[in-house]
Amino acid sequence: MSAPDDIARAAAKAMWANDAASQGLGMEILAVGPGTAQLAMTVTPAMANGHGTAHGGFIFALADSAFAFACNSHNERAVAAHCSITYLRPGQTGKRLVATAREVSRAGRSGIYDIEVAQEGEVIALFRGHSRLIGGTVT
Repeated sequence: MSAPDDIARAAAKAMWANDAASQGLGMEILAVGPGTAQLAMTVTPAMANGHGTAHGGFIFALADSAFAFACNSHNERAVAAHCSITYLRPGQTGKRLVATAREVSRAGRSGIYDIEVAQEGEVIALFRGHSRLIGGTVT
């Protein structure tokens, strides 16, 4: 393991300890690394919209959480400055969604991250997050 991997894991552990939102939605961290994160969540019946599919807000929340762990993985406190999502296919109740985040650019106080949300290996949403460093460390 490299020092950047250790830093990413320590930052994720510190953030997870206080992340009631992600934990409350049943998310789990599958992997973290420098500029990367992968989280999963199962769509429960309480997360269904009026069409009986996953409400977009819950898909967004999963992608946003993966974004948060990726952009804080360098142990510098970062928050979202702007996020957008494109829904490609519906998420299904009872299915496990996996959000995979990767760093696209990181310069100065700003970063850009792309997150794919997949269901059974098929991408159902694409999320782009712009981060901003706010000073201080995560751990």
